[in-house]
Amino acid sequence: MHLDLVTVVVAEYDPAIEFFTRVLGFELTEDRPSTTTDGRPKRWVVVRPPGARTGILLARADGERQAAAVGDQVAGRVGFFLRVDDFEATHRRLTEAGVTFVRPARTEPYGRVAVFLDIAGNRWDLLGPA
Repeated sequence: MHLDLVTVVVAEYDPAIEFFTRVLGFELTEDRPSTTTDGRPKRWVVVRPPGARTGILLARADGERQAAAVGDQVAGRVGFFLRVDDFEATHRRLTEAGVTFVRPARTEPYGRVAVFLDIAGNRWDLLGPA
């Protein structure tokens, strides 16, 4: 058993794909037409970190309730955790790409950590070895 997908609700597909693939370095593993439960067109868009089994379904907000959740899917908490082998290089690359870090890098007993925002405004921990 493994966790296959988690959903991140986004405002639009293409800027989210750009952020996750070009900025974070994820792979676009699926992008195909689909339909909502009531038959309206949408896309099935999945990104994954290289070599990962678990992916992120990028779901465009559909309606006011979902639009209100964009960037606040976990009520302002850090809800996503990206572990990297080279923390300093990744932190530098993300900073140079314009990623917003809302907490500076620090060392904790479990390693290096800094909090950043994704394209939707969700908080992520960038994690690396101490």
